[in-house]
Order: sequence, then C-alpha cells, then structure tokens
Amino acid sequence: MGLVDGPGIRTVVFLQGCKLRCLYCHNPDTWLMGDGDQVEAADLVKKIRRYRPYFEKSGGGVTFSGGEPLLQPEFLLENLKLCKESGIHTALDTAGYGFGEYEEILSYTDLVLFDIKHEDPKQYLFVTGQKEDKSKRFLEAVQKAGTRMWIRHVVVPGITDSEEHIRNLAKKIRGLRNVDKVELLPYHTMGENKYEAMNMKYKLEGVEAMDRERNAELTELLLQELGKDFYVTQEEGKEKTYIRRIG
Repeated sequence: MGLVDGPGIRTVVFLQGCKLRCLYCHNPDTWLMGDGDQVEAADLVKKIRRYRPYFEKSGGGVTFSGGEPLLQPEFLLENLKLCKESGIHTALDTAGYGFGEYEEILSYTDLVLFDIKHEDPKQYLFVTGQKEDKSKRFLEAVQKAGTRMWIRHVVVPGITDSEEHIRNLAKKIRGLRNVDKVELLPYHTMGENKYEAMNMKYKLEGVEAMDRERNAELTELLLQELGKDFYVTQEEGKEKTYIRRIG
C-alpha cells in the first residue's frame, strides 16, 4: 500500500535494476537485475486487481517503481497493458534512465513521477555517476506524448540546497509541459543501514538529514520562481508541503 507514489491508495511494484548510483540512494538492494523474484506479468496483475476496491474509492491505482522500471521495458509494457485493460490508473516512478523507445509505454501510462537528479549536466554526473543524456531523451518523449507529470527532487545539504540551484531547477521545470505537482524531498539517512548490511561504503557518511524548516523555505523560493500558475499546499493530516499547478 502506497500513499505518496501517485494519487489515492496505490499498489507499488518495485522492479529490480538501476544503472544510476545516486549519492543518496536508500535502495542499493534494487541495483542488480537478478536479485528480485521472477514473476509473470499476468500473475502480478492478478495480484494488483485484488486492490481495485481501494483504487476506486480513493482515485488510486498502481505505480511501477524501482530501481528503474524502464530497464525492463517489455515486462513493464505488458503489465501496463493488462492494468489498463482492467481500468486501473497507472503511474511510472522513474529517473528516465532506461532502454529503447518510450512511445508505447507512455501511451499506457496515466502519470509520470519524474525524479530530477540535478539541473546541471556536470552535477548530474557527480550525483548519479552517469551522464544525463538518456534522462533527457525520456523527458522529450514525455513531452511529445503529453503525459501528466509530478516532479520530485531530493534536497541534499551541501549539494542541492543552494538558492541558486533552486532557481535553476525552477527554470528547468518551467520548460516542461503538463507538470501538475512539484515536491522537494528532504534528504534522509534511513537507508544507511542497508549499506552496512551489504558491506558497502555509504558515500554521504557524515552528512546530516536535511532540515525540514529549511526545506520548506526552499519550497517557497521554488514556488516564487515557478510563478503564478502554482501554489503551495499541504497533504491532509501531514506536515509535508508541496507545490501544485492551479486548475
């Protein structure tokens, strides 16, 4: 059950495999393709269908996440098709770093939750260990398809928390169509124990979690830079704030 990965109550499917090695990644256990359970698309969607009463009452659906779901495009597409045949709302949680063409995948995707790693190409390489070329190509495909988008961006102390960076981020977002929501996610250290369990070095060791009050201030700055088409709102019963498009 997911309550933050798209609208309403959702089933979240985590697909194995990711080519990025983000400094702040809290799911290193999803990096390798062969570490998950193998499942047929029909069996997976059969399980997803069980939760349709929750989807229908809350406006929810299924979100394919990871790892990077676009690294398994054929399997992803098969699942998306079956979900749409069942009338289930589909969302794709992605950094856009996958394989192949995206036109058909996006034709069965109702919402893209897109993670902007960094707005500067050199810093993108520093944060992820990869060039942003593939991510840019996916964004271009989303724009061409006209798929609705939610933008997410992790705010890390000393890396993505400067006001100049937030202004440049706003400029990048303003260049995208169909953006309905923007959320600055404060960096946390909850995944650090996974690195210890996997005998891996945590690259941001010693970096403290992002101060939530400062994160809220940067959200206000981002709103100002995005302009009059957006406003800040708060999730019911929660402290978290995010930016929504008017209308």
